[in-house]
Amino acid sequence: MLAGVHAAPAEEIVVLPNSPNVVMSAERAAELSDKRVVVVPTRSQQAGLVAAVALEPGQDAAANAAAMGAAIEHVRTGAVAPAARDDGGGRFRAGEAVGFVGDEIVAWGAPEPTLEAVLARLADGSELVTLIAGAEAPVALEQVAGMAPDGVELECSDGGQPHWWWLLSAE
Repeated sequence: MLAGVHAAPAEEIVVLPNSPNVVMSAERAAELSDKRVVVVPTRSQQAGLVAAVALEPGQDAAANAAAMGAAIEHVRTGAVAPAARDDGGGRFRAGEAVGFVGDEIVAWGAPEPTLEAVLARLADGSELVTLIAGAEAPVALEQVAGMAPDGVELECSDGGQPHWWWLLSAE
């Protein structure tokens, strides 16, 4: 992390860890660097994208970090991925869909109903849900686009990310 900070051609840097497992490493790199480094503690790729949209190139790192932090306060995230292994509690088997809202498992089983359950949870109280389909998503974007609950705008994109069938964010 520190090598990446030092390799960046800037004196001020905003770091978006995009994982709860990387936040501490990013904060430590910020402490050790001679550059001005501010960490916005994004816990997912989806939150990182929302934060990146708030970036104002003419502002300094502190102002950008404040704007990015404010942007992610109002975002809820979710995801659906194939299970890497059988669940110890017997809920799902390796390869089946597992749906998350935040860090909580909220649905599992076949891909389509699992995605619908995650989408419904995220859409509740939201006006906009953004969905980014992964490289191996088992349901076509055209079909996913029709899953939005009434009154919720669903923006769908093909992200091509490995490991996650769908990444979602709600505002």
